[in-house]
Amino acid sequence: MKHFPEWSLATKKLLASISAVVLLLAGSQAALTEAGVFETSSEEARPQPLDPKRLEVIEELSESLANDLLDLSLATRDRAHRLIAEFFPDELQATPFPSYPLQVQRQLKWIGRHGWTSDALAAAARHSQTPTAQAEQSESVDGRVRRHTRKEFLAGWFGFLAHFADIEDVRFKVKRAQFDDSANTDLDAKVPTATVGSRGRARVAFFLVGRNTEDQREWTRGTAEVRVRRAQNGRWQFESFIVTALDSMVASTDLFSEVAAPAGVALSRPAYGSSGNTGFVWHGAVAADFDNDGWLDLFVTGLYRNYLYLNNGKGSFWDASEEAGLGLSENGVAPVAFDYDNDGDQDLFISAVGSQRLLENRLVPDGKLAFQDVSSKAGVARVALGFSAAVGDVNGDGWPDVYVTCYNHYGQVMPNSWYRATNGTPNLLFINQGDGRFREEAARWGVDDRRWSYAAAFADLDGDGRLDLYVANDFGENALFINQGDRFADQAAERGVLDPGYGMGVSFGDYNNDGLLDLHVTNMSSTAGNRILSRLLPDSGPKDNVLLKLAAGNSLYQNRGGGFFRDVTAEAGPFSAGWAWGGGFLDIDNDGWEDLFSPNGFISGKSMKDT
Repeated sequence: MKHFPEWSLATKKLLASISAVVLLLAGSQAALTEAGVFETSSEEARPQPLDPKRLEVIEELSESLANDLLDLSLATRDRAHRLIAEFFPDELQATPFPSYPLQVQRQLKWIGRHGWTSDALAAAARHSQTPTAQAEQSESVDGRVRRHTRKEFLAGWFGFLAHFADIEDVRFKVKRAQFDDSANTDLDAKVPTATVGSRGRARVAFFLVGRNTEDQREWTRGTAEVRVRRAQNGRWQFESFIVTALDSMVASTDLFSEVAAPAGVALSRPAYGSSGNTGFVWHGAVAADFDNDGWLDLFVTGLYRNYLYLNNGKGSFWDASEEAGLGLSENGVAPVAFDYDNDGDQDLFISAVGSQRLLENRLVPDGKLAFQDVSSKAGVARVALGFSAAVGDVNGDGWPDVYVTCYNHYGQVMPNSWYRATNGTPNLLFINQGDGRFREEAARWGVDDRRWSYAAAFADLDGDGRLDLYVANDFGENALFINQGDRFADQAAERGVLDPGYGMGVSFGDYNNDGLLDLHVTNMSSTAGNRILSRLLPDSGPKDNVLLKLAAGNSLYQNRGGGFFRDVTAEAGPFSAGWAWGGGFLDIDNDGWEDLFSPNGFISGKSMKDT
């Protein structure tokens, strides 16, 4: 559980780290470029001394622009023509907005790709060209820049939208930005607010997800170089809009459909910030066959209660929470299902901010599905900031043990480092005694990690028959605990998986089908963070600067054998997934190759708007 002030954790994490760099590098023209400058022309890229106060103003301006672009995103999604028009002056310098799709070329399995053009005749002609010619032009964008009236430019914009029968989501994001010296903002405002007349230029990335007129799911991605001005109507308006790239990925087959409501497992909660949902609280779910009927059931920890959904074997579930004794029981953060007493049914362990809980499934021996809280009797009712749990037999005695990752009271206690924090609360390791009881032995086994841990997973990585343990830590470095028989040794650095970053998930899978378990680590990628860092460290990358690594996103490590790994994130990815959580490997299309799934989402701007 986390309760955050107005500034989001994403921005606080990165800005705190960046502030330290600013203090160290202020005045170093060799290390930094002028705030807001990115690669344009040699005349524009002028090295200047760093002014931390000006940097703050520039980022406020950037976020003001980002917030306006969120409004534009929603207006575009809703096809609100009048609202969209507010972001454009009477005239602007622009390329025609590409509104005619080119022919789809198959890229991979059920996924195709097509480019866009602003020329209807060219689009028609392309359908008669050879595949080679089509492929050569698939990324072409009409680069002719000229003066457009607002009506002319938006005709292309609206023509582009007409390609979509349904629009699910649209996002415009400020990747890089710089502003004129006269541009300013009200630093005392509750939300970033630029002064009228402020001018700047930015690199904007945008995407649209929806269904095209042929009812195929389509994801369009583009970038544009823009010049903007804060207008009298209170909007940032585009004085120029140069589309530099635009293409679409098209799915010929729908692999998944949203069926929560007809399946009987749909839940909703109040919108963040409204009554009943004023804090950030994460909960989890686990799938297991709790009633031993051969069908996977669901257990979910909720905001005010827990839910047990039993699978009826006909494509839907029914809520058995009350009769199983789970509905009004004290909730927690993340559940894990396992047979702790080896009696043949699935029990539940729930990590919690508070007392950890163990619920015994009484299907065996009572013959009726019901859960009994045995936390105290079993010795696991330890008060901690438990964020997740992993199960594995660490000592090889045939009885499953439980590892609990623990955090700290963020906001009340601040990390002692933004990329190497060690002042979290100690993690827990409950060793199963085989008689229904557990003994907490994290310190004795050397795994009482205090690095603000989020998630962990067991796997035998070095092939010695013993389970090793990987721990994803927030605010910095992760741990790879190699099982040495009677204790663990942290060998993350020497085995190549230290992965400094804001770790929030871990999973193992064989992505290249070589018979060895590879590692996927879920981190955070931040548009705002990368935007800021591009001003400070324009010539660096994630591999040579820890700050850039903190905002780079998820990581993938290939097992080279013996539990030693190689970072293949760049060549296999990259895996930018926003504020990512959990997720991991699964073969979604049953082709024998494991794919990656990464859930994500958070409030990442200073205001309620997600930038």
